[in-house]
Amino acid sequence: MAIFDVIKHEGTNNELVWKWPSDKMAWGSKVIVNQTQEAMFYKNGQALDLLGPGSHDLASENIPLLQSIINIPFGNDTPFPVEVYFIDKAVIMDVKWGTPRPVPILDPILNIFLPIRANGQFGFRVKDSRKLVVQLVGTVASLSTEDINNYFRGVILTKSKDYIASQLMEKRLSILTVTAHLDEMSKALKEKLQEDFALYGLEVVNFFINAIDVPEDDPEVKQVKQAMASKAEMRILGEEAYRMKRTFDVLEASAKNEGGGNFMGAGLGMGMGVGAGAGFATMATNAISGGGAAPGAIPQQPNKALPAPSDMMTCATCGNKSFSAFKFCTTCGAGMITPNALCATCGVEVPVGAKFCGHCGLKMGVDVCPYCKHQLPPGAQNCPNCNSKMGYKQ
Repeated sequence: MAIFDVIKHEGTNNELVWKWPSDKMAWGSKVIVNQTQEAMFYKNGQALDLLGPGSHDLASENIPLLQSIINIPFGNDTPFPVEVYFIDKAVIMDVKWGTPRPVPILDPILNIFLPIRANGQFGFRVKDSRKLVVQLVGTVASLSTEDINNYFRGVILTKSKDYIASQLMEKRLSILTVTAHLDEMSKALKEKLQEDFALYGLEVVNFFINAIDVPEDDPEVKQVKQAMASKAEMRILGEEAYRMKRTFDVLEASAKNEGGGNFMGAGLGMGMGVGAGAGFATMATNAISGGGAAPGAIPQQPNKALPAPSDMMTCATCGNKSFSAFKFCTTCGAGMITPNALCATCGVEVPVGAKFCGHCGLKMGVDVCPYCKHQLPPGAQNCPNCNSKMGYKQ
């Protein structure tokens, strides 16, 4: 391989470490190191002498460690094998990072899991050239900033996700309002990552979280935002006005689904609010009474008065409640009152399953005198009230 008299960096601008392609040089060769660079001599797996920016002639004065290993006297121009690495120590800015896919994290305020995304950028520089070359470079010809980004991506994402999740829980922050805390979270994450970068001779200069957000098209996110919008609307309008608005929204939707030809649609078309509700009630009353119903209105029949809600009884067939005045269950249609179930004393119909007559209080299923209707003791041959002889049992 050819022996070069001038050794200088000829790599690209995005290369953090670049290896001189030849492994032979002679004493007295000139090494040119650009500003912000260092040139490191590497032999037999050892990182030896470092040369800073400037032009250097290889001599025992500036590469004593290498000279002691190869043991060549000063002034000898015999070629010797050695590797030279040029390390760029300038600050590398605007390195992007971000979660490749949303991560489910529990929102402590909403108490639901939401898919979280985070992204940002950071800057770093080489602080210890020896450690970088020994730990990361090895025998490769170059190391780019993209290689560094790929190498530390896993560390950045893991620590970022863990830290963000812990901060949301500890400080009771909602994912939808965490933006106000991005600056302090960025500073804390920078300190947490510093130790990992230092293991390889690197230093984190800055670290920023640009955004912590959720995908806008996620169904759960849409539901949460709709709920928050409704809550804000209720807070602005007041609970009573909000409920009234929601009622009219439902009625309007119903009118649209059924067609706008009936008086419901006409009433809603007049406007929203209390005034519209009063006009709607008046139109409904007129339509029922026949006093000038709106064109196309559906004739209404006055409802019969229903018993009080407290006057209920349980159906023996399906177990559901119905008004006690009804003779048939409104759920299953079974008879609520059996015609043959009459009180032996007063003759009033008794609901199925009743243990006592609701009119006279007689216990159902007992023997009574057919003449005076007095209750008979078990096995009685004569009525204790009228002394009539018992000829049958009810």
